[in-house]
Amino acid sequence: MTSAPKPEPDAGALRAARRRLLFDMLGIIASAAGFGIVFGLTARANGFSAIEAVAFSVLVFAGASQFAAAGMVGAGFGWPAIVVLTGLVNARHLLYAAALGPWLRDSSRRERALMAHVLTDEAFALSLVHFRRLGFADRRGYWLAAIGGVFIPWNLATLAGVLGAQVVPDPRVLGLDIVFPAAMAGLAVGLATGRREVAAGVAGVGIALIVGLAVDPRAGVLAGGFLGPFVGLLVPRRDPAIPEPDELPADPGSFSRPDRSDDGLAP
Repeated sequence: MTSAPKPEPDAGALRAARRRLLFDMLGIIASAAGFGIVFGLTARANGFSAIEAVAFSVLVFAGASQFAAAGMVGAGFGWPAIVVLTGLVNARHLLYAAALGPWLRDSSRRERALMAHVLTDEAFALSLVHFRRLGFADRRGYWLAAIGGVFIPWNLATLAGVLGAQVVPDPRVLGLDIVFPAAMAGLAVGLATGRREVAAGVAGVGIALIVGLAVDPRAGVLAGGFLGPFVGLLVPRRDPAIPEPDELPADPGSFSRPDRSDDGLAP
């Protein structure tokens, strides 16, 4: 005997989820555009040519690590120090990969490698919420979020920042420096599906503020990001017998089978 096939997702529900994804992307597009302009300005201020700055965004595409590397290049640091620092800054992507891995385990290694190149904080948050909303890995939705929501706006904005470096010497004049933190705060709210996430977020913000005011803002960000999740893990469940929202589905990979198309619909 063969087991009964699992029901295919409803096409209407998939379309609705993708429309919701497009709506969620609007704020991210604005954030990536604003932050990309700031990077273009920063790269030019640190001696990058227009071609170098644009190539940096296309080939590296690492957000905060690009800012750190650009600043270190401008300050005359050697390449070994730059590689080590940017590697530490991007270490969080190991956690992102671990969270998305069960959803994408039916994808080929080549596809996962390409996905990893465009994986950012924003793409991770958008796609994970989208996957949870559907209950399976909509790979087409991942590409939509990563490429359309972040990669294209970021690179176009980098070019705009490079070209406008002579016009806007300081991005704080236009308030562009607040765009990225505001967008990340919005993403954090969308990912808070239970009281553990809320506790982790509140604790992380509180720790970051205390350490930032007492020591240094950069140390505050690191301390809040590192200690906040541990505080969330200490919060007990309401009922140990009932899974938390972030634990559903229990086996996400089972929703993505090799005999199904990349958008979750039957071929």
